Amino acid sequence: MAGKKGMEHLSPKERNKLEALYSHKISVSEIACYLGRHRSTIYKELKRGRYTRRTSEWEEVTAYSADIAQEDYCRKVTAKGAPLKIGRDFAFVNYIERKIIQERYSPEAALAAIRLEGLTFATSICAKTLYNYIDSGLFLRLGNKHLLYKSRKKPKQKPERRRVKRPLCSSIDDRPKDVNARDSFGHWEMDTVVGKAKGGGPVLLVLTERLTRYEIIRKLREKTTAEVVRCLNQLGARFRKVFRSITVDNGSEFMNAAGMERSCRRMSSRTNVYYCHPYSSWERGSNENTNGIIRRFIPKGTPIEQYSRQQISQIQQWINRYPRRVLGIAIGNPLMLSPDFPPP
Repeated sequence: MAGKKGMEHLSPKERNKLEALYSHKISVSEIACYLGRHRSTIYKELKRGRYTRRTSEWEEVTAYSADIAQEDYCRKVTAKGAPLKIGRDFAFVNYIERKIIQERYSPEAALAAIRLEGLTFATSICAKTLYNYIDSGLFLRLGNKHLLYKSRKKPKQKPERRRVKRPLCSSIDDRPKDVNARDSFGHWEMDTVVGKAKGGGPVLLVLTERLTRYEIIRKLREKTTAEVVRCLNQLGARFRKVFRSITVDNGSEFMNAAGMERSCRRMSSRTNVYYCHPYSSWERGSNENTNGIIRRFIPKGTPIEQYSRQQISQIQQWINRYPRRVLGIAIGNPLMLSPDFPPP
């Protein structure tokens, strides 16, 4: 019976188990033992479902997908299935490849852009179908490595970050309910994006408005509390009553809570700063998502000093014009009244 099972193809349930085990770095021998299969069967299955994707840090990695393997199996078993919707619609294929590869759109945003730009193609497909076509390798130039995010979750790794003593300040637990509900403008999430892992140098200060997802990206000379406060002073002097609250992590550059909260001109309160729990980046989810998008333009390990302030401004404008479902798939942020920043 065991021999017969070894000759059979894996079931969808077994493929899902294989994906979970393989993503956690379990050896092929252990996986084969757990599933009751021969090692050669596991190796063939891994080859069937292999694909390349990019992490949130824009690094290219190889992984196994149960969905891709199952689709490949079904396609080969049926030998002949329903004709592909894209057919010979080369104009549609070229448009999708250009939007995703060159303009860095997601598949869903690329399809939304067709509607918003008033274009008409012979092909009309949903986002799920487009993702399936990319997974199946039906595009000549477009693959999973060009996508920013995939649904394949990588195993959690223990963070290697030095603990910093937090100053006497407000925790995210103290943040008002209306801020949590994203009902009003002026509440921000803030973080820094570094270039080189070591050696210091310029970094990016990234602020994300929670209601509109509007982005402000500024280049700092170094990753210090003084630079963060200086940048907030410049922004606060230009845009009054814009920063009602700011939520940050426990990075050393954000330890001057008083400096960030105090207005440099009137020496009065400018904003309220709230600190996330240690190692809880999801508490700044919108901000973290933006950091991942920035990595498409500035890969991890690339020195920030290589990018001019004009280039940083262009990245900011690109993000603020990007179609998003949460904003109704509108092209451009609804508050984007100027290329630099809209008053509320």
